[in-house]
Amino acid sequence: MPNIATVLKSEILRLARKEVRNELETLKKASAQYRSDIAALKRRVAALEKNLSRVAKKAVPKAAAAEGEAGPRLRFRAKGLATQRKRLGLSAAEMGKLLGVSAQTVYNWETGKSKPRPQQLAAIASVRTLGVRRAKAQLEALEG
Repeated sequence: MPNIATVLKSEILRLARKEVRNELETLKKASAQYRSDIAALKRRVAALEKNLSRVAKKAVPKAAAAEGEAGPRLRFRAKGLATQRKRLGLSAAEMGKLLGVSAQTVYNWETGKSKPRPQQLAAIASVRTLGVRRAKAQLEALEG
């Protein structure tokens, strides 16, 4: 015949396991619900970010059009600047003097490491209209 203490101990253990199981079941359900909610929120954030980027892309051309109204929109190509400089027979340092920048800046523009600012684009556009003699004359005026 089993000892009453061992029977009582096993009954207490059984009831404790039952209570813990019930508590764990509610925690598991809550955890699953939270994970589901988090996944839904992540999907919503991704959709909102996608919409935001789509709207931002549409807004950029409008802003560029507003800038274009103030003056002509100037484009820049590194290869074009190098070709123009060689056509005029100028060194990078001389081209830099004409544009009001350093020779290193001209080199960086030509290699594509950097791009000119809008004010510098206007200066580049004005140099595009120069011929060889006119460019040399402007250089002499700047030096002398």
